[in-house]
Amino acid sequence: MAGSPFFSGSKGSFDLRPILVKRLALIGSTLRARPVSMKAELAAELEQHVLPLLRDRKAIPVIDSTFALHDVRAAHARMDKGAHIGKIVLTV
Repeated sequence: MAGSPFFSGSKGSFDLRPILVKRLALIGSTLRARPVSMKAELAAELEQHVLPLLRDRKAIPVIDSTFALHDVRAAHARMDKGAHIGKIVLTV
């Protein structure tokens, strides 16, 4: 996958202060090595438990801003400022 952060290894360093100041959580996961049956089970669980919450508007993602795909640079600039709260969405 082009642009993968793991081509040069899985170790790196970064400043944790912005994460700590905003009381954010850093979570990592990959399903690549998992069996297809486990991925299918996970997809079924999401369909059963998460999609109804989204459909019924019981879980509503916070959208900070929306940008057209051709304005991706502006979206990245917004994200880089770190002042957003919620998701920055690209529309196609």
